[in-house]
Amino acid sequence: MTATLNSVAAAAGVSTSTASRALSGHPSVLPATRARVEAAASALSYQPNRMASALRTRRTGLLGLVVNNLRTATFHTIAETLQDWAAQHGYQVLVATTNGSPEREAAFLETVRAHHFDGVVVAGSGANGDLVNHLVEDGRAVVTMNREVPGSLAASVRADYEQAARLATDHLIGLGHTRIATIGGPPDVTSGRLHHAGFRTAMTEAGLPVVDQLVHRGPFTPEFGQAAAATLLGLPQPPTALLLSNHEASFGALPALGSGGRRVPEELSVVCTEDEPFYTWWRPPLTVVDNRATRQAERAAAMLLDQLSAGSSGQPGRRELVEPVLVERGTTAPPR
Repeated sequence: MTATLNSVAAAAGVSTSTASRALSGHPSVLPATRARVEAAASALSYQPNRMASALRTRRTGLLGLVVNNLRTATFHTIAETLQDWAAQHGYQVLVATTNGSPEREAAFLETVRAHHFDGVVVAGSGANGDLVNHLVEDGRAVVTMNREVPGSLAASVRADYEQAARLATDHLIGLGHTRIATIGGPPDVTSGRLHHAGFRTAMTEAGLPVVDQLVHRGPFTPEFGQAAAATLLGLPQPPTALLLSNHEASFGALPALGSGGRRVPEELSVVCTEDEPFYTWWRPPLTVVDNRATRQAERAAAMLLDQLSAGSSGQPGRRELVEPVLVERGTTAPPR
């Protein structure tokens, strides 16, 4: 026979309302009474009715997380960091991977709304501003990451993409490189647009030209990275340095560089604008601009907690940029 709240209350010798308050952690319940109720619930294998509890408290204990994928270190780190934080604060996180699809993201956000999730972190497509705003207006805790969401009312935190590209480009220029290539993301995506802006600004301020044939901007795929790298290596006058700001493209570009006969860093310096564990296994280990994914996730968690604790006074529209850090390893050196 399935245990009910009434049977737990009877076994503990308290009223049903007291048993309910004890199991929900209400501060008005004496510790000894709470312990007695919890012991009775454990002995009877009582499972609380979460849906009924949600109707009473307007809290489900559920949080959502939207990420484009779990292949890259940034999204993986964000997911693990938020899961750890949620466990410490009594929440469960449901993760949706969308491959960057606005439609799949929208379907999950509709689920978040329909099932009364307490909050959601959207590290996704940059679309669905209306759905994000509906959740904010409903009083849910919402934080966006990864890309700008036009018109969004939600709090947001992301890496400073423009500064990341500037750090990388300034580092290469400081080593004496003038013929610098870049493999970046598409111009209609936040990171692609801002990485390219940072690259151009650094080059312009140094009085260096941005050569069209050295600039490749395209989709977040290894295939694009492989093709772009092969084109650059095949130029009559190839670059002496390469900025890889399209992270997924680096998975194709790096093997292409390895098989292309150019020695790194003796003949070609390389910098990536997002770290991966395997970058340290590369020979030589890759110089990167670390986007500090753990810090981004920690700030997103703090924003969630602020909204969950303070409700509408939790400053849902706050914006934060996380400053990147240059990590010099073995793939950059002065040109020959």
